[in-house]
Amino acid sequence: MTTPEHEAAPAARRSGGRWRRWRRGRPFTAGVLVALGGAEMLVTLRAPLGVLLHIGPQGLAAYLVPIILVICGALLIATPQQRVFYALVSLVLGLVSWLTSNLGGFLVGMLLALVGGALAFAWTPDRRRRPAVEAAGPPAPREPADDADTAPLPAVGTPDPAAADRG
Repeated sequence: MTTPEHEAAPAARRSGGRWRRWRRGRPFTAGVLVALGGAEMLVTLRAPLGVLLHIGPQGLAAYLVPIILVICGALLIATPQQRVFYALVSLVLGLVSWLTSNLGGFLVGMLLALVGGALAFAWTPDRRRRPAVEAAGPPAPREPADDADTAPLPAVGTPDPAAADRG
């Protein structure tokens, strides 16, 4: 006996599956961590604590570094093809924030940016195509070759013995 509750469950699973596939198709966690690190640094710049004075160009850098980190975090999520560049920028700016943005947002923002940059640098896209494999069914078993150790490569033909004898 089916109830309307059980009929709605597969649709909910499918939408969760689309979100999961989209999220796994890009360095999502890394982008979120980098953006959170930059946002935390921006919040600590406005803190009432007088830890560092920002005068002149250093004051501008104190705002530019976290803003660029937030942008890098968003771009990591939006364009995963450029993840290595954005990861390196995030790592460098995370380290620079130690000097420019109140000790890197009192260490928290700097650590978030560094961990996010490292995750983005290490992330690789999944090359397998699951839906096509599931639709095709299990692969057919391969037959073993007679001489597996001496089998030529697929594009390489067998050598002509007469050409080798010519010297």
